Amino acid sequence: MSTTAPRQHAYTGPPLPVLEEPTYAERVRTLAAQGSTAMLSTVSKKQPGFPFGSLMPYALDIHGRPIFLISNMAMHTHNLRADPRCSLFLTQPSTDGEPLGAARATLVGEALPVPESDAPAARDSYLARHQNSRNWVSFSDFHFFRLNPIDVYYVGGFGVMGWVTAEDYMHAHPDPLMDSAAGILAHMNADHVESMILLAHTHTHIDATQAAMTSVDRLGFTLRLTTAEGMKGARINYPEPARSAAEVRQQLVTMVRTAKTG
Repeated sequence: MSTTAPRQHAYTGPPLPVLEEPTYAERVRTLAAQGSTAMLSTVSKKQPGFPFGSLMPYALDIHGRPIFLISNMAMHTHNLRADPRCSLFLTQPSTDGEPLGAARATLVGEALPVPESDAPAARDSYLARHQNSRNWVSFSDFHFFRLNPIDVYYVGGFGVMGWVTAEDYMHAHPDPLMDSAAGILAHMNADHVESMILLAHTHTHIDATQAAMTSVDRLGFTLRLTTAEGMKGARINYPEPARSAAEVRQQLVTMVRTAKTG
């Protein structure tokens, strides 16, 4: 998905370029791969027609389908055995204290017992993510379930939202910066606010007094900017794609140096 970088009302220059961004499918796959716990909503057996929410540890199979290890005693297990329809709500921790600006996604589908032929792979994937479950994974009343998505809804923050097909989601790949993104955001927001303000002015013509980096990926990053006209968002891309934290640092150093001398 691509968006046009926001501009100040006073900006009268040529239109700013439409920047390449990871697709919504890639973003959801990244969000799902980063997390390990989400909110599972099942259809209540006790109160028919009402959703029932449960905090749910999960892992992913190779297609991005969530796997659950659940007990026969759990209310959500009773619900799923009666009606497999459910949704899993994934969230990204807020990086700047604004929860509605953080990414989130809802996977809608059916959660069914994992077929016996897939059980060893499901077990390996789950235990790799949740090692403490080795203490009860072999109990007779625990079983693996797998959510088979039929549709996905993504919200990337204010004004960024849309549906993703299940096929696109399962064929997408997590962003290569997934494991280092949180560290990059924390470092930039703690130590390089002035540099982000400079980059926002140089690349989007927005004059800001404060800046926070809210996401980072292989193609670029997004900023939340405090301006005289209120809060604004900006997308800025690197000159070249980055596949590691070291490459992001190199790109940012070059961009700031260029902005200062240009």
